[in-house]
Amino acid sequence: MAGERIPTLRAWLSALPEFEERETWGHPTFRVRDRMFGTLDEESRSATFKAAKEEQSALLAQDPRTFSVPAYVGKHGWVRIDLRRVDPAQCHEIVVEAWR
Repeated sequence: MAGERIPTLRAWLSALPEFEERETWGHPTFRVRDRMFGTLDEESRSATFKAAKEEQSALLAQDPRTFSVPAYVGKHGWVRIDLRRVDPAQCHEIVVEAWR
């Protein structure tokens, strides 16, 4: 399943209204109405998504091997997700919430 995670993630994203993928800083970034809500690092098979600070704290407490605080934007609540480890249903929920 790990090899399928990035195409699955992209399929979820492309189904969201007004979704746009744009390369920035050498990586794909995900936007809605020109506001970034996520990024993808295909090399490390990780993604970073916007989240409330409370959600970030809960995810880190739940599984610190899957969820971590990303550089730069982590102080604003964003969360880094190891796509090789995350439960697909939980990842989908995080993606949709970040898009909102």
